Amino acid sequence: MATAKKRETAARPTPSFGNPDLPPQGAINARNKASLTDPGPRSEAIGGQFPSAQFPPPTDVSDMPMFWASFNNAPKRVQNGGWARQVTQYDFAIAEEISGVDMRLTAGGIREMHWHLAAEWGYVSYGSCRITVLDDQGRAYVSDVKEGDIWYFPAGQPHSLQGLGPDGCEFLLCFDDGKATEYNTLLVTDWIAHTPPEILAANFGLPAETFANIPLNQLYIFQGEVPGPLAADQASSAQGEGAPPYPYTFSLKGSAAAKKTKGGEVRVADSDNFKVSSTIAAALVTLAPGALREMHWHPNGDEWQYWIKGHGRMTLFDAGPKAVTQDFHAGDIGYVKRAHGHYVQNVGDTELQFLEVFRAAHFRDVSLVDWLTHTPPAMVAQHLNIDEATIAKFPRGKPIVMP
Repeated sequence: MATAKKRETAARPTPSFGNPDLPPQGAINARNKASLTDPGPRSEAIGGQFPSAQFPPPTDVSDMPMFWASFNNAPKRVQNGGWARQVTQYDFAIAEEISGVDMRLTAGGIREMHWHLAAEWGYVSYGSCRITVLDDQGRAYVSDVKEGDIWYFPAGQPHSLQGLGPDGCEFLLCFDDGKATEYNTLLVTDWIAHTPPEILAANFGLPAETFANIPLNQLYIFQGEVPGPLAADQASSAQGEGAPPYPYTFSLKGSAAAKKTKGGEVRVADSDNFKVSSTIAAALVTLAPGALREMHWHPNGDEWQYWIKGHGRMTLFDAGPKAVTQDFHAGDIGYVKRAHGHYVQNVGDTELQFLEVFRAAHFRDVSLVDWLTHTPPAMVAQHLNIDEATIAKFPRGKPIVMP
């Protein structure tokens, strides 16, 4: 009996570097090559986009809630002046803190005057757009934004969006509530159409007949005339109350990089440099082929990602242990729960760019290598079985992007 148990123990594989789990994981451990085939049914078009799901690295273990979604398969609401599509927690269960909308406006196309129960953060991915907003002190702000610019509208502040020439715009909207949806927008046409004529007359000090031709259905997105010079709209909106204390727009693409290496850069917009944005912080990350957004986590909020271009691969780590890898492409959405470890690698042959968006006033992250290099070397050496001289060669100063 003792001999049989000894033989059984000796026959078991032992965990090894790059393959820490038993039973062994990953394609590299599949001695029967039939384990690597997939007779179907399957979609080559879809499966080919997700090689990490087809054959995860052997370091992956256990499972996690799905942290991939995409605007690419979100239904569009198309109207004469443009379209919109959204991904909320209804579609993407893990996304509790942020929901997102992808919107296109033609030149002159108008997203009608409205307000939200949640704060709105916008990023222009194409073209240019004119925004208007009024704060609760009656101070108006009108501005034009272009590709790489952002805006922020606090909850309850009324605003509008209109595409400019020559070809309108496309932009991302993020709301600081995972359940927020484009279909719970408070629209000016809806409210006026659903108010008794005598109340409209009393409110505006005009005869009720003034409103006889108002739209009886919401406009939402509609075709308008391309607006004139910005200065004229700014002048007509100024009524003596003065300007808001902080601008509602910011050039994220044009801002100084918070970190720049030969592998890429990170630009940050939060309430430190974009004062009005009190509930949403963001980072624009650009990685060269092969570069790594280092192993890190965020202590102050879930991370909602919008993938702008390129092919990236992200692994999430949680207690358990749990480690799951997924691939991302342009138009996709990722989500990382607060304090979950992760990294992103550019696995394509072109530049990778994505946004990290947080329901937080400030951008905060904790770097694994920064932690290790700020811990006594003897302590780290005993954890990792790496000598102190080698630990001294670890990158210093929170690299963010490697190399």
